[in-house]
Amino acid sequence: MAANNEDGMMKTQNANRFRGVCAVAWAAALMTACPLHAQGAGVEHTDATGETSEIAPIGVRPPAFMKIPPSAQGPDIDRKKGYRIESLGTGLYMITDNAYQSMFMVYDHGVVVIDAPPSYAGKVREAVGEVTDRPITHLIYSHSHADHIGGAGSLGLVSVIIGHSETKRLLVRDADPQRPIPTITFEDRYTLRLGSQVLELSYPGNGHEPGNIMIYAPAQEVLMFVDIVFPGWMPFRRFGVAQDIPGYFEQVRELDRLPFKKLVGGHVSRIGTHEDVKLQIQFDDDIKAAVSAALHSQAFGTELDGAEPANSWAFVSDYTARVAGQCVTTMTPKWKNKLAAFDTFIWDQCYAMEQSLRVD
Repeated sequence: MAANNEDGMMKTQNANRFRGVCAVAWAAALMTACPLHAQGAGVEHTDATGETSEIAPIGVRPPAFMKIPPSAQGPDIDRKKGYRIESLGTGLYMITDNAYQSMFMVYDHGVVVIDAPPSYAGKVREAVGEVTDRPITHLIYSHSHADHIGGAGSLGLVSVIIGHSETKRLLVRDADPQRPIPTITFEDRYTLRLGSQVLELSYPGNGHEPGNIMIYAPAQEVLMFVDIVFPGWMPFRRFGVAQDIPGYFEQVRELDRLPFKKLVGGHVSRIGTHEDVKLQIQFDDDIKAAVSAALHSQAFGTELDGAEPANSWAFVSDYTARVAGQCVTTMTPKWKNKLAAFDTFIWDQCYAMEQSLRVD
């Protein structure tokens, strides 16, 4: 982002070079950088306010992780089987290994499978067989990510595979034989009617990633929407690696306006409810406020021990680390016992939030 040097005069070049260094230093604050000092820090981190957080920075393993609160725990699985099945209403079931979640729906002549996580995809037919001897005729992709559909190839030949057009585009690009290309795609909405069973598919736009769809079973009042809300848990790092954080935040709010009773989020050990969505909205609001306050209260440094004046990235790293540290300190008292694994990803969330507030 250096200024253009159109004038050949040395004085102008020097002036432009100085302005360019300053511009890069400030523009660099618009980029996420790892906190250099945090990588070697201990468990405790002291921010610019002098307050101390008990949360280990990124790259530092704590002596012990926070205990999982009862509100985040779901039923145990049979370790010999490696999965459990949970009925969600007439003919609709969740399969989970208590880390990933998928669904299947039984209709008059067959079964529709929604997602095939590699961790247990090889046992999906076995799980379906506990309920029915009807064949798997349809497969629906929630989105393209391999951790949710990378086991699709283990299901064998499925004649109908449904996904969003963006999901097809990404899968064609990836050329992964374990993620067969959808045979049916849609842009906004698609209704799958099979006998008395109905699934309504809709695309709310980019949040987690392009093509991530909602799958709603109206008769059962069940909604599957993956990688948006993690019931009882801190979202995976960077808000579930959301590509569009403002879009992700809006999708969480939109969830609270939808008429479901049970939410299948694609991860963790239990189904979700509107209370989980409301809790996520509160967390999103709080972290946005915490980072906004930190961005205004932390000064972008002009001097830094051990860094050359021209080392813009060092100044950015110092600034973003102080912003994230203040965010962690602000968020910890209220949230450390409300969301499981708060300590695992709060630093990631604070860094992602400060980046989003400055550039999105």
